[in-house]
Order: sequence, then C-alpha cells, then structure tokens
Amino acid sequence: MTSFVIDYYSHEGYADLQTLQLMKNYANFLKQPLALWMFVPTDSKGELLKEPEDYDFWRNVDSKAKKDLTISESSKIVQFKAYEKARKKILFEGFKVGYNGYSVVRIVASYDDSIELSFKKDNFNNQMIDDVESLTKYNEIYLSALSLKSIGINP
Repeated sequence: MTSFVIDYYSHEGYADLQTLQLMKNYANFLKQPLALWMFVPTDSKGELLKEPEDYDFWRNVDSKAKKDLTISESSKIVQFKAYEKARKKILFEGFKVGYNGYSVVRIVASYDDSIELSFKKDNFNNQMIDDVESLTKYNEIYLSALSLKSIGINP
C-alpha cells in the first residue's frame, strides 16, 4: 500500500493534490524504521534519558520563576531542557521503559501492557518489527502532535 501511494503520487499530477500530499506524507511516515527515540526520550546518541527529579514541577513553573533559579541549579536546568527537547520529538505517546538491561531496552504502552517493544542497545533498532507500518497490528497506538503534523493533520 505505501509503495503504491508513493509511486502514484510521484507520477500522477491530475488528482486532488491535497489528498495526494496527505497520502504521500502518511505513506512516508509508515515507512520510517522504528527507533527507540520515537517512543521515549533519548539523547543524541540514542541513549535513554531518565526523567529529571522535579521535572513536572519545572515544566509547570512560569518563565519568570525559571529565570530566577540560582546558578547552582544550572546543571539541573540543562537536564530539564535536554529532557524536554527529547520528549517533544517523540512520535508515539504513552510509552514507558519496562526494562533497561545490558543489551536490550523494553518499552511498554502505559495504557496496555500487551503492547511491548524491544530495542537492541547496539543500534537501538527494534528487534521484532521493522517500520512504523508494522505497529498497525496493535489495536491502539497513539500518535503525538508531532506525528500528526508530519502527516499533515492539524491536531
């Protein structure tokens, strides 16, 4: 299906362009190889980021109060900002780390324990399924606002 949509869009110029663009965006989204960063916050090397202590408090504090934080808290601020940046890149909502071992990270959907994925730590690719389209076998997977925007749907 995805290959057909991409090929059709590339060669047909007379169809509804808006619909074709959405189909192309969605097909490209589905073809993406699965990676850990799509589900949980990771750093630029793909390593898991732990939620900083007091993260929820920091997220909800107004910007004036953030400016008043002392210099001694600057390392915490760096952690908060890095975590927030990684969190905003997530494509699928509601996942948490179930197991973080030596060679494998297992994540679980917080809303359904039967939805679990494992990623190898050497390349952070999924062990069982290859691309986003493979997730369609699950009944419920929630897309983030960023995912919807990349497809062309306004959340």
